[in-house]
Amino acid sequence: MYQLLKTEGRAKRARLTTVHGVIETPVFMNVGTCAAIKGGISSPELVTLHTQVELCNTYHLHVRPGDEIVRKMGGVRKFMSWEGPVLTDSGGFQVFSLSGLRKIREEGVTFRSHVDGRKIFMGPEESIRIQSNLGSTIAMAFDECPNALAERSYVQASVERTTRWLIRCKDEMKRLNSLPDTINPDQLLFGINQGGILCDIRRDHADRISELDLDGYAVGGLAVGETHEEMYHVLDETVPHLPKDKPTYLMGVGTPENILEGVDRGIDFFDCVYPSRNGRHGHVYTNTGHLNLFNARYETDPDPIDPECGCPVCRTHSKAYIRHLLKAGEMLGMRLCVMHNLWYYNHLMEEIREAIDQGCFASYKKMRIEGFRENPLHNTVMKPKGGN
Repeated sequence: MYQLLKTEGRAKRARLTTVHGVIETPVFMNVGTCAAIKGGISSPELVTLHTQVELCNTYHLHVRPGDEIVRKMGGVRKFMSWEGPVLTDSGGFQVFSLSGLRKIREEGVTFRSHVDGRKIFMGPEESIRIQSNLGSTIAMAFDECPNALAERSYVQASVERTTRWLIRCKDEMKRLNSLPDTINPDQLLFGINQGGILCDIRRDHADRISELDLDGYAVGGLAVGETHEEMYHVLDETVPHLPKDKPTYLMGVGTPENILEGVDRGIDFFDCVYPSRNGRHGHVYTNTGHLNLFNARYETDPDPIDPECGCPVCRTHSKAYIRHLLKAGEMLGMRLCVMHNLWYYNHLMEEIREAIDQGCFASYKKMRIEGFRENPLHNTVMKPKGGN
């Protein structure tokens, strides 16, 4: 059940009650593609970092260890000892990123595994069956993610196919949820809006999928080549055409500034590899921007990453010590940076929720973005290339 608690402009403060727990939104989902956060963070530690939802990937878990194995282990939540909600990405983005290894048909997609080269077929039914075996809280519909800058004719045909696939996903989930041996018979289904940066196609697609009365809706195919301004314009044009009484998810986005802009446009759910990937390379986030701890300026810095941060890392370790670990190639240095970044993102969402509750999100957003832009290091953050 999705309960809209408060709004400020288009920003939404809501609560999604699921069979695996309550999700307070806006929320950032920590990305554990293969049922683990890269950087050596265990599921119990995610609780101490205030994680609400973990995101896992259908394609990667199907390839390794295999969704049937995960099913035998009681589903992905039991498999990785995580008691909270899990959202599984359908695998569509990963499949379609294998441009040289796949063939698209109406039935689905045939492609080669990036692990061992074996031939795999995945369509809407296969994706939903895999996600049912994983037993996630929220399953994503199987879609095609066309290049944001693709030709109009291709984007239009792709979106029409994605709509047909979405209907098949809904039918298959209804069937699977009715079976007596389904791990999670209350599994939710989110559909995905596509259309590149062509706003008329985006709007039409949003209207069409809204008629299907799904559990939630995502905006996909962004942050894949277009500018931030183009992305924000797409959200301005698209989100008003999605149901306001259902959760809205912006897939694969992004920086703290992206999140603030997304919330301002009505987004509830976010995910991105930035916190874990950048942390593994010594890049950490603060309220005044981002720091590269490999920089020599931190060699004898006795202060924590952020004196105002309450994470376990900042309460214990100095920038000098973490820099030493990173330079020495010690895994602990990478782990501490990832822990701090996950806390930072989760705490940012807590502050956003509080600001909406208090009716001061506009001023909060302005303060945070100005703080980021005053620090030139903020603009040097590493860009993800997929995975976590």
